[in-house]
Amino acid sequence: MKTLTRNTLAPLAAVLAWLAVPFGSASAQDAAPKPEAAPPAATAPAATAPAATAPAATAPPPATAPAAPAEPEKPKDPVADPLGYLPGLNGGTKLDLQWPVPAESKSVNPDGKDEVSMEELVNNVAHNKVSINMVWVLLTGFMVMFMQAGFALVETGLCRAKHAAHVMATNLLIYPLGMIGFWVCGFAFMFGGYFNGPVAIGWQPPFGQGLQLLNGEFSIELFGKPFGLLGTKGFFLSNDFLDTAVFALFLFQMVFMDTTATIPTGSMAERWNFKNFIIYGLWVGSLCYPIYGNWVWGGGWLAQLGINFGLGHGHVDFAGSSVVHMTGGVLALIGSIIIGPRLGKYGPDGKPRAIPGHNVPYVLLGTFILAFGWFGFNPGSTLAGTDNHASIVAVNTMLASAGGALATTLWLYLTTGKPDPTMICNGMLAGLVAITAPCAFVSSLAAVLIGLISGVLVVLSVNFWDRVMRIDDPVGAISVHGVCGAFGVLSVGIFSNGSYGAGWGGVHTLLKDGAIQTVLNDGTPEMLKKYAELTGAGWTDQGVTGILGPLFGGNYADWGQLSASAIGVVANIVFVVIAGVVWFKLSNLIFPLRSSKQDEMDGLDMPEMGVEAYPDFHLSDRTSPSVH
Repeated sequence: MKTLTRNTLAPLAAVLAWLAVPFGSASAQDAAPKPEAAPPAATAPAATAPAATAPAATAPPPATAPAAPAEPEKPKDPVADPLGYLPGLNGGTKLDLQWPVPAESKSVNPDGKDEVSMEELVNNVAHNKVSINMVWVLLTGFMVMFMQAGFALVETGLCRAKHAAHVMATNLLIYPLGMIGFWVCGFAFMFGGYFNGPVAIGWQPPFGQGLQLLNGEFSIELFGKPFGLLGTKGFFLSNDFLDTAVFALFLFQMVFMDTTATIPTGSMAERWNFKNFIIYGLWVGSLCYPIYGNWVWGGGWLAQLGINFGLGHGHVDFAGSSVVHMTGGVLALIGSIIIGPRLGKYGPDGKPRAIPGHNVPYVLLGTFILAFGWFGFNPGSTLAGTDNHASIVAVNTMLASAGGALATTLWLYLTTGKPDPTMICNGMLAGLVAITAPCAFVSSLAAVLIGLISGVLVVLSVNFWDRVMRIDDPVGAISVHGVCGAFGVLSVGIFSNGSYGAGWGGVHTLLKDGAIQTVLNDGTPEMLKKYAELTGAGWTDQGVTGILGPLFGGNYADWGQLSASAIGVVANIVFVVIAGVVWFKLSNLIFPLRSSKQDEMDGLDMPEMGVEAYPDFHLSDRTSPSVH
């Protein structure tokens, strides 16, 4: 064995010795041992070399070098790098600050060395800020897109196995359908006038000045004030809008639209004709969602309630309790009413019958995916990675989800004696939906309280729609998204404490010694002068504040903010109900809204999709109630 080892190691040692010879153009000194925590001697001038390293001029040549080597060219501006990189490679130098890259220097020192100009430095700092914001909004947008997988698992798990492929397919196809509708005209309707909306003094678009392209809003005048109704720029994302800022905003807002679009797929599951669903997907992304979204996020009339009528900061919805969730929830309600309950859901006596879902683990896994995606949904709505308030938004978000899940668990123990895991999931989602609007404006205590209220509210709401109103919602979408979405946006006017949102909606509420003055950002020099004088005199700008703000650290109570929230809720219900009724009635004339009775009884997988979700398993269908 010893002889074998020697015979093996001898050629190996020779190979290793050969490998010690430097490759290509690398210097022999790079292969020689280097002192730890010091750059290679040959890569730095003698004056800057560490004491433990011999000066480059006196260092003896390595054994593999020629007898009389030429002294290597010294870098113009060596930089010691703690990681041991050669100067200028990865450590970063002034060359990396030239703008644009490559660029001619803007100034020259007397010694002839190029220097970075102040203009180049400012441009680089601004570019980095915009880039950070853009990367942030793209990454969080990707997270929100992945929430679609969570919705698919939750809805499919809560439905019967014989419909699983059909339910999964609706959650898949709603993504491209809604996207195309949003691309054609939805984005333009919603954000075509984004740049003209009411903003705080000094606001700049987070992704760069390209958002100035979105400057067209159709408005009417009422009570002597402009009422923004619809954007007019950005159709098809044409070449006129081929801008990185516009495209970043499109991606982030498109995945939010997709959340709204998918909510009715749960409430109308197990009986929705797939062809009718297809044209619905195009409609919701192009018309219904964008119109209400324009009123709130596109600078429309609800966003203008503060600057036009003195109602707080206008209708404030930080990440979409009303714009996204309530819109989807109200559509889910109208769709469920018009399509009718599933066969056998209500007995001859009118009492509801339980129709359990086929896969509880799907529901729990989907809920975890949604909870993770919410860290993109809410913190991403800062639209800026440079806005450090995102950490507060993230913590408030998860605290509310915990409060919702725990409150539902305790309530179920008190009322039924057993905590249904699927209802606990709805409790967690209810907390997340409710905190979506106020997450940036409330304290952590208020976030937990919002979650606790939502956890009980969702159970009461599910029972109300199911037992009192006899509206069949297989997944509880109406309660989670509609009811808790409305509560969430009202919470802005109740629990906000003024810690964030100064100047939101163009309204600056200044406070000093208990006195309040309001400055509206109309862009005039007189307004700017007044604001500067007041802030210079010690007046402090307050953020969005609710009626219970002082209980949670606020300085005053703003009933106008609650009024603006309530107006937004009523406007959502009125508009979405009308739009939903008209759409579902008209689309039923194109393709039947509901699948045939026989297909529903057999399961929609084979009749409508042509495949079974579980072809290798015998489905007993024992959970389906009898049909009369």
